[in-house]
Amino acid sequence: MKRMIVSGGNGFLGSNLVSRALKDGMEVTVVDDMSTSKGINVPGSVKFIKEKIEDFKTDERFDFVVHLAARPSPEDYVDHPIDTILSNSAGTKNMLDIALNSKGVFMYTSSSEVYGEASVIPTPENYYGYVNPNGIRSCYDEGKRFSEALTMAYHREFRLDTRIQRPFNVYGPGIRADGEYGRVIPRFIVRALKDEDIVVHGDGKQKRSFLYIEDWLDLTWKFLTLPGMGGEVINIGCAEEVTVYELAEMIKRMTGSRSRIIFEKARENDPRRRAADTRKAENMFGWKPAVSLEDGLKRTIEWFMGRIR
Repeated sequence: MKRMIVSGGNGFLGSNLVSRALKDGMEVTVVDDMSTSKGINVPGSVKFIKEKIEDFKTDERFDFVVHLAARPSPEDYVDHPIDTILSNSAGTKNMLDIALNSKGVFMYTSSSEVYGEASVIPTPENYYGYVNPNGIRSCYDEGKRFSEALTMAYHREFRLDTRIQRPFNVYGPGIRADGEYGRVIPRFIVRALKDEDIVVHGDGKQKRSFLYIEDWLDLTWKFLTLPGMGGEVINIGCAEEVTVYELAEMIKRMTGSRSRIIFEKARENDPRRRAADTRKAENMFGWKPAVSLEDGLKRTIEWFMGRIR
């Protein structure tokens, strides 16, 4: 039986990956301090360890070591900058050492944030990024960039099989439903369902691309489990862009909401555009996003409706 350990495995992405691993017959261990989740989101068959990944130690061996632990919400990580950067520095080293001891596959879940204010849109993997190294978002952006560098250092020095993925704004059923986690789609949906003001930061003309959870999981599983991927870096996202204001209008229309769309001060260092160049994933795996934004929002809204109203 294959064994997998997942840091941050109780979160949105992590719990979906854990479910996929269990379906494949793997034995799964999750390490999660539950700082960004509410309740246990994984089945009882999973070995669950409640601990910060930067403090976690083990001599157990695993076939797959997946590092997902992070605070991905800007509202959250600007309030917890030290925890944010430690999970993506000391935490990354801990997970890399587990993989090295195990002679297993290591997958690091980075972020589109490593590109910063990209000048190339859609952004390919070989774009180096334009990031403020000491700005308010640097605890997350530079934490991710450092972890990528450390991951590749282990690959080059120890020949460890490492793989880096960069997700772009993944959403869908199962994402935290109380609206406090700060991600734009759940926040807009929750406010729309409650007929509360939908708050757009800045002028609303900033553009984003979004990826439905099933599409993320499909490519992630292939990238993680197929042989010959050591040292590779791939985007997992979508090239189709939508403005934040258009997104708010879509959600308002789809929920039949009476909410107003209001504008507040723009967030510091918030990129104007973000979209993924996915040609590498298409060429390597024949993969393209299968779920449109309209369909994904419909499914996500239906899931939220049973939990908000």
